[in-house]
Amino acid sequence: MNNDEFEQFVSRYGSDILRFCRMTAGDREIGDELYQDTMLKLTEKMRKLDPGQNTKSYALSVSLLLWKNRHRKYISRSRLIPIDSLDALSDDGWEPSDDGASPEERLLNKSEVHTVLKVVLKLPEKYRVPILLYYSAEMQVSEIAKVLHIPEGTVKTRMRKAKKMLKEELEALGYDR
Repeated sequence: MNNDEFEQFVSRYGSDILRFCRMTAGDREIGDELYQDTMLKLTEKMRKLDPGQNTKSYALSVSLLLWKNRHRKYISRSRLIPIDSLDALSDDGWEPSDDGASPEERLLNKSEVHTVLKVVLKLPEKYRVPILLYYSAEMQVSEIAKVLHIPEGTVKTRMRKAKKMLKEELEALGYDR
């Protein structure tokens, strides 16, 4: 992949990768750092990338591996010195679209989105990651299977279980949709 092809790749898929990084990290700033680290790693391997292959899936798997490494470091360091919980992090920069709704409706939508995101981030990693890849990165089940190196049936099962867990948790919080 040359520089022009890489620029086209970033302009085409950069926003999807950034959204995935922010949602995976659960925080705008940490997600932006993860995105930068991902792009840095991709530029290091740019000459080896084949534009004919699914580079978006590769980029998302790189960001996922970087996140897992960062998370492992966080866990091991928090054993040594207590650090604020990851649950305290929020994605303040993720705004619902402005579709002409009143300020009250936008505030309620933002609150609902924030609540749903908090519930999603509480899911165990094996259920959370396929959901985030499917909805934030807009990937197909087959692409998710390739990124996670698991069979498509396993992805479908994990997504079904994740949706069931989300439904139960949201119903317990009073949401009926």
